[in-house]
Amino acid sequence: MSVTWSYSSMKTFQQCPKKYYHLKIAKDIKQEDTTATIYGKEMHKAAEDYIKEDIPLHPHFLFLTELLDALKAIPGEKHCEVELGISLVNGRYQPCAFDAKNVWWRGIADLVIINGDSAFSVDYKTSKNAKYADTKQLDLVAAAILHHFPQIKVIKSALAFVISKDFIKKEHNYLHKTAYLDQFKFDLERIDKAIETGVWNAVSGPLCGWCPVKTCHNYRERR
Repeated sequence: MSVTWSYSSMKTFQQCPKKYYHLKIAKDIKQEDTTATIYGKEMHKAAEDYIKEDIPLHPHFLFLTELLDALKAIPGEKHCEVELGISLVNGRYQPCAFDAKNVWWRGIADLVIINGDSAFSVDYKTSKNAKYADTKQLDLVAAAILHHFPQIKVIKSALAFVISKDFIKKEHNYLHKTAYLDQFKFDLERIDKAIETGVWNAVSGPLCGWCPVKTCHNYRERR
């Protein structure tokens, strides 16, 4: 793999290789923040401050109180916004710093609670519902946690959709920490092939009106 990747960058490639090229390879176009992404960042910060520092929630986020109090009540060490990196050395996955020169994959765990050889991992989502929930994101974070904290044997992971109050759960075991990462090999090989050939095909879809690559022939102004 020639570039460092994340769950979000992989989703961008799956959505449209041309968009991925401009945002992640050429880097000649930036994805600007939207109202939704700004709200998401503010919500994540509010949750972090509440759990980590007991800072009261802003009135806009008081609806999070029940969820966050339940998470605070879980026994164990609380780690918020944990930056994780994985390197790939001689075909083997190894833990590394988020910003290491040889980082292969990087991601951030919103909340990790470690209690002996078990852990909880929670990722907050501000989507209106869990219709498009993808637990592969949980697989990635769990694999990284298992590599960084080798004492952990089992992780109870969840996507917490804070608006719709959906809680998508998945359990991860240290015996499968390699397999959780291996499942992305096919798409990573596709990215490698695109880098090698220079072919980044545009894909037309319902989100083309929100795409920052306005020079693409599939781009159309929203109405």
